[in-house]
Amino acid sequence: MSDAPIICSGLSFFWPDDTPVLHDLSFTVGSGRTGLVAPNGSGKSTLLKLIAGELGPTKGSVSVGGTLGYLPQSLPLTGDPTVAEVLGVDAVIRALDAVESGDVGEDHFAVIGDDWDIEERTRAQLDRLGLTGITPGRSIGTLSGGQVVSLGLAAQLLKRPDVLLLDEPTNNLDLDARHSLHDALDAWGGTLLLVSHDRALLDRMDRIAELNSGELRFYGGNFTAYEEAVRAEQEVAEKNVRNAEQELKREKREMQQARERAERRASNAARTLKSAGLPRIFAGNMKRGAQESAGRAGQTHSARVGEARTRLDEAGRAVRDEQRITLELPDTVVPAGRTVLLAERMRVRLGGRDLFSGEGIDLTIRGPERIALTGPNGAGKSTLLRLINGELQLEGGGIRRPDGRIAYLSQRLDLLDPDRTVAENFAVFAPHRAEAERMNLLARFLFRGDSAHLPVRVLSGGERLRATLACVLCAEPAPQLLLLDEPTNNLDLTSADQVEGALSSYRGAFVVVSHDERFLTRIGVDRWLKLAGGELVETGVPQV
Repeated sequence: MSDAPIICSGLSFFWPDDTPVLHDLSFTVGSGRTGLVAPNGSGKSTLLKLIAGELGPTKGSVSVGGTLGYLPQSLPLTGDPTVAEVLGVDAVIRALDAVESGDVGEDHFAVIGDDWDIEERTRAQLDRLGLTGITPGRSIGTLSGGQVVSLGLAAQLLKRPDVLLLDEPTNNLDLDARHSLHDALDAWGGTLLLVSHDRALLDRMDRIAELNSGELRFYGGNFTAYEEAVRAEQEVAEKNVRNAEQELKREKREMQQARERAERRASNAARTLKSAGLPRIFAGNMKRGAQESAGRAGQTHSARVGEARTRLDEAGRAVRDEQRITLELPDTVVPAGRTVLLAERMRVRLGGRDLFSGEGIDLTIRGPERIALTGPNGAGKSTLLRLINGELQLEGGGIRRPDGRIAYLSQRLDLLDPDRTVAENFAVFAPHRAEAERMNLLARFLFRGDSAHLPVRVLSGGERLRATLACVLCAEPAPQLLLLDEPTNNLDLTSADQVEGALSSYRGAFVVVSHDERFLTRIGVDRWLKLAGGELVETGVPQV
């Protein structure tokens, strides 16, 4: 009997409409830190909910040893609770206050239990997660989305769980908050199972669990080691395919040669029999014998060809379908030195306050600069992108956009008509391209066959972003300045890689808001800006 903290046996789950999600999954998760990876829609979040008891399995069983903590992607909050209520410590704090006031009722001691140090532990946990200065009585409505996520993690850690489940814990966290989360998890010693597309976080794991085609496989080491192992598997699988292809060709060639030899022997035998003047019955027996011998040889070769084809099919199934975006976008080229944006003393008021300090901020973008815009949550990064795009009114200063070829991809990804197909949207952005050329370009963005004719509203987040990039980067005219707001939020690792491929092909300037340092490095960012405290400052490359 396994003593692993998490045990799943014959686990199956179907939605009420009988849509299958997981089927007959059996595995154990041992002590340490495990990162769970898979494409979007594979059932990662559903699996965490089954382990947490938020969902019941259709078949099979789940066992968790010890106290469980679970942080979903979205906290199930109602109303406007206080920080203490979200942390689950409000009742204990009230009981402590009552005892300190002289009320020694037994009910207060029952509520307190062993948590006499809860206020100190709460403060320490909040500080550890970068929530310094946030008091237990503060309303959660005054916190940013990232602070709420950090608060949710603090609530789970305060339970002192033996097993902790985290679903995309770094979503909406700024860089400082991500680093605080990394440190907090490093200091925690229980069993961790997390779903994430954050490579920096996955590289802190002890093992990676890959959910693929309904099976869960474990790889020792962090995410980098997992990628290396998969790459090595792929090299072997591709070599096996090449060998199997050669074997199939050889068996087919030998079968054809055997057939030709049999035909020649039969032809020669017929001429020999005819010239030998043998009795007809004897000649017929010899002919049938030759045909039967040729038939047996043909069956043997056919069987060998069938076996070779089977081995090729098996080898082919072991090769992963890793689709990447590789294309040339010459129309997006921006010459070095060309000014694509000149903004001086930008000032704007939001919510009754000046967003930028002093006399405003300046920003000049020249040539094909690849700019990362970082900063804490709530600093105004998205607002700055909207100002550059002309969506918001300036209170002071000015912005010059020499050619006006700017494209803005917001977090909502609302550029495309959701009721039109991908191909129809593409035609709107590039009306003068021939249909064959448009379909070829869409294929480069991995929209091939029927997928190019799906309505945008049914696409996943990664597919919608890919479709938007296809329309924008191939537009007539193509943009020379691209503005992207958190493009990899909620994307699985495969989709994020595809976005990296598309942006690597882009030859214009871009400004991208992202908290994902690895992503920013991979797309070739060469200028780093930080917006904080109302000021926009140049920074160096952060240490990943």
